[in-house]
Amino acid sequence: MSGDMAAPAKVLTMDTLNPCIVKMEYSVRGPLVIRATEIQKQLKEGKQFPFKEVIRCNIGDCHAMEQQYITFIRQVVACCTYPPLMETAGFPADVVARAKKLLGGCGGGSLGAYSDSSGVEVIRKDIASYITRRDGGVKANSDNIMLSTGASDGIKSILKLLRQGDGQTKTGIMIPIPQYPLYSATIAEYDMQQVGYYLNEENKWSLDSAELKRSITEARKVCNPRAIVVINPGNPTGSVLTRQNIEDIVRFANEEGLVVLADEVYQDNVYVPDREFHSFKKVMSEMGGAYAHMELASFHSVSKGYMGECGYRGGYCEYVNFDPDVVAMLRKSITAKLCPSVSGQVTMDCVAAYPVPGDPSYDLWLKEKTNVLDTLKMKAKMTVEMLNSLPGIKCNDVQGAMYAFPQLVFPEKAIEKAKVCMTCSLI
Repeated sequence: MSGDMAAPAKVLTMDTLNPCIVKMEYSVRGPLVIRATEIQKQLKEGKQFPFKEVIRCNIGDCHAMEQQYITFIRQVVACCTYPPLMETAGFPADVVARAKKLLGGCGGGSLGAYSDSSGVEVIRKDIASYITRRDGGVKANSDNIMLSTGASDGIKSILKLLRQGDGQTKTGIMIPIPQYPLYSATIAEYDMQQVGYYLNEENKWSLDSAELKRSITEARKVCNPRAIVVINPGNPTGSVLTRQNIEDIVRFANEEGLVVLADEVYQDNVYVPDREFHSFKKVMSEMGGAYAHMELASFHSVSKGYMGECGYRGGYCEYVNFDPDVVAMLRKSITAKLCPSVSGQVTMDCVAAYPVPGDPSYDLWLKEKTNVLDTLKMKAKMTVEMLNSLPGIKCNDVQGAMYAFPQLVFPEKAIEKAKVCMTCSLI
């Protein structure tokens, strides 16, 4: 009888699981975060701890930390989600016009329809205009833009293209150390080789050409480096690269035959007067010659900046100078995912095609944007000052992004005690 049958052996066990999944780690949502969530629940249930709240410092989840939303974005998304609001809510005329324009690009005039795999065409065109405007007239082509489920999805789509070989021919991906754990996790998941290059903490987390050369020379003994990731402004260092630093990276990538992956999701977050954001695309174009024809994929998102709309999962990737046959393979690859969130695409459009002077929404949009960025600037300064006031901790100024990355200097006695404890544990 079926009731007497033994339960079947598990097909999936830790011994039969994909080893790449076992290997990958994503500390942003790792054991510490899980424990923090448990403690938060226990606090709500009345359990006593020597503190009253848990402050999460593991991830840039802006609205979870009570950052104010941008009214223009929410109104456009609301109208696209529930079109009757365009007639009844009394929203500004530019909000209604934008919602009608975007819904006109959606199947059946509905946000609930699938879009093209690369994203709604009218939104891709708005993003191309935004990039062209941002880069001082360097043209962007909407056919080279794909919308994504946050920047993360676009990054993974490009990294997937680079996977090749095994052993010394296995693809290596150069990533900054410190880095955003998405990169190390994805490299492990796709069975590629992480190639770390160290940022110079003593020089405001800048990037040294000699360190890049050291890193790639060592890596070529065990793998085949094929791309370099640059995060600017920096996550988690809070640095902003100078134009000279970017030019050095471009020259290095050209000399070594590397694809450049530019993570530029914090491009609106620059807080110090001696730094400004330079896109890799603009710098490469202005350097001219071979540099203007290098393969580049750059990424942006609605999750950071002044928007902080992490939950909408909107982002884009612009890929330039890719072989047409490779582009065809990329487009084939993303069709398997059908399309990114259309609500996220609408949010991305509001970032790319923001209100301008004369638009009914402009004054409030500018006020809200300025307030968010000024608040982040103040918090960056306050955080660094607080960290540097603590014994055994020092931290560089936060030039941009949303993070501070302090250095801990342990007392010699603590180090010696730890060594003794480690020795005891091994006996």
